[in-house]
Amino acid sequence: MFDLSDLDAAARVVHAAMPPTPQFAWPLLAARTGCEVWVKHENHTPTGAYKARNGIVYIDALRRRRPEIRGIVTATRGNHGQSLPFAARGTGLAVTVVVPHGNSVEKNAAMRAFGAELVEHGRDFDEAYDHARRLAGERGLEMAPAFHPDLMRGAATYALELFRAVAELDTVYVPIGMGSGICGLIRTRDLLGLRTRIVGVVSTEAPAMALSVEAGRVVTTETADTFADGVACRVPDPGAFAIIRAGAERIVRVTDEEIAAALRAYWTDTHNLAEGAAAAPLAALLQERERMRGRRVGLILTGGNIDLAVARRVLAEG
Repeated sequence: MFDLSDLDAAARVVHAAMPPTPQFAWPLLAARTGCEVWVKHENHTPTGAYKARNGIVYIDALRRRRPEIRGIVTATRGNHGQSLPFAARGTGLAVTVVVPHGNSVEKNAAMRAFGAELVEHGRDFDEAYDHARRLAGERGLEMAPAFHPDLMRGAATYALELFRAVAELDTVYVPIGMGSGICGLIRTRDLLGLRTRIVGVVSTEAPAMALSVEAGRVVTTETADTFADGVACRVPDPGAFAIIRAGAERIVRVTDEEIAAALRAYWTDTHNLAEGAAAAPLAALLQERERMRGRRVGLILTGGNIDLAVARRVLAEG
């Protein structure tokens, strides 16, 4: 597990490639939720999502640790798969990305634009992930996992920026996919000696991590059928599960309808377009508005990479 000096070093690596993202307190969101709301705008990175940080730190560490590697493979629904080729540009490192069939058209296009070779396989992220591991063996590639200490350290740099910019946050809401974001928040909170509560958010249609925390062991699900693809995971990572179980205050489940309503609220109140997973924290806060009334709250707007057709449908429903 990294310490504060490791995290500061990661922040320097990240900030050499991109500036810190802003955090704003939006008055219309405050009126809607009944509390002071600080939004960490990870939709303002070069890839449109916080995982740009993960890729920057992971690729930097990998090149220093194993300079002989010439190719990596990973699986994604989109943002992780953009971060790695973005970070690998100019290094000579080839990046292969496996996505499930029916994946976001626009995220697929962005991954190719950053230089990735795209492979479509499987019905969801977990099947794509299994195929990526097979390709690693067949092609002699380094498998870039969905959860890794260097990915978590990269994600933690947004937590460091937020906690140093905004004092005395009572609670921060964050979506849970494979876990780098929430685990980075938990670790940073602990390193800074803060008492901020970390609340994870999952979809009711992809509740594997919530079920795992409730059961005290890793629990998988058969499906993860939500339009919020960043949280559409069926098989929790055991390492992430251990950190979340020990350090999260609670996990909130939100429906696709609640996520869609939060996405519309972000648009009307801030004119920022959030992808489904990024709107989930606001959905959870709206669900818990009476509980959180009058408090200072952080929301991680993890990304804005939503297909135009999906955004049109969700916004029109409002």
